[in-house]
Amino acid sequence: MNPSSDKPRIGITIGDLNGIGAEVIIKALTDNRLLNLFTPVVYGSTKVLSFYRKQMGLEEFNYSQVKSKGQYFHKSINVVNCWEDVIEINPGQASRQTAQAALLSLKRAVEELKEGHLDGIVTGPIDKNTMHSEAFPFQGHTEYLTQEFGAGESLMLMVGEELRVGLVTEHIPVKDIPTFITKERAELKIRLMELSLKQDFLITKPKIAVLGLNPHAGDEGLLGKEEQEIIKPVINDLKTKGKLIFGPFPADGFFATGQHRKYDGIVAMYHDQGLVAFKTLSFESGINYTAGLPYVRTSPDHGTAYNLAGKNLASEGSMRQAMYVACDIIKNRMQQTVEK
Repeated sequence: MNPSSDKPRIGITIGDLNGIGAEVIIKALTDNRLLNLFTPVVYGSTKVLSFYRKQMGLEEFNYSQVKSKGQYFHKSINVVNCWEDVIEINPGQASRQTAQAALLSLKRAVEELKEGHLDGIVTGPIDKNTMHSEAFPFQGHTEYLTQEFGAGESLMLMVGEELRVGLVTEHIPVKDIPTFITKERAELKIRLMELSLKQDFLITKPKIAVLGLNPHAGDEGLLGKEEQEIIKPVINDLKTKGKLIFGPFPADGFFATGQHRKYDGIVAMYHDQGLVAFKTLSFESGINYTAGLPYVRTSPDHGTAYNLAGKNLASEGSMRQAMYVACDIIKNRMQQTVEK
């Protein structure tokens, strides 16, 4: 933490300029109570914020431009200008130019996080199609940050008020999922979930449910062998080590009957298996957290929402919650450091 303030310094990347990123950032930060909890540092452009501020009729939304690296105003919204060129903003339209700006914002925030000027980051939504390039050969933020921070592996962890869902596989085609479900990968992701629940959410003895890959969790081998040959052996092995790991459960009935409420975390085998249920139950308050990194990173659980961009209709609920969760996890980690 910055010795001049006991508040976390949280970098906020602006995301794609033609999406809803700037809008939900502005709306979230209009709540002045947030400034009592952390020091926000928006990585983007004062011109972009002015454009959306004017469009939304929020002229009272004020901010301070950062002149020197790490020199923030702790009772103000800080803005770091990440480019000098004039970028045309066309809300709702995919653009290589705005994707490049989003990348500049992300790289600058990551650089200053690694240099110790920030305590964590919240990333605004990007357009993965226009962002994908030689300069960004990744499927999304999670893969990029995992490599950038040298973590080897991480866990995409969706966090709601009463629900935490982690993924064994993330952004891969459905046809390739079974080849990625191995004992080693399943155990690693479950262990990352347990570690995060302890370290980031201060749950001393977390109880974790694991979902099956196939319909009805394989029906004892009738509908697939992965549960019998891979998932169950991993769960049983972890149980012998004193871990509270249960499953594999059929995914449909698990959420439909409310079993998710009995567990501190749920490990899903693939993206839509976990996220369809999560977004149905926690869309307004849910956020994405990258567990297993040496730094704290959260994001809202929605994309650029081009269909809403520029219309002042986007809800800032998930962005605000991403800021709250980042702040809480940073403080939890700091508390553990002090206790050690």
